[in-house]
Amino acid sequence: MHDATSGPRSVEITPDSTRHTSTHSLPASEPEVVSTHVLVSEDQVERLRELSKRTRIAQSEYLREAVDDLLGKYHKLPADET
Repeated sequence: MHDATSGPRSVEITPDSTRHTSTHSLPASEPEVVSTHVLVSEDQVERLRELSKRTRIAQSEYLREAVDDLLGKYHKLPADET
């Protein structure tokens, strides 16, 4: 387990931290949303914020899309390679 003071500096971001379990901002067909947090580099945080501002798409939406892409990528691998 990594200590928060070791390694590269990271920033904790909590997508939509005011909504812990809510579906009011997603289409009714979407599953229930839960709050989580991840540690990412400051550069990633700034780039994500800038992208979100420029496109007016919520950071949380981009993060959900990234998780879906990652899960899709690894879902295609045989079970022994994950």
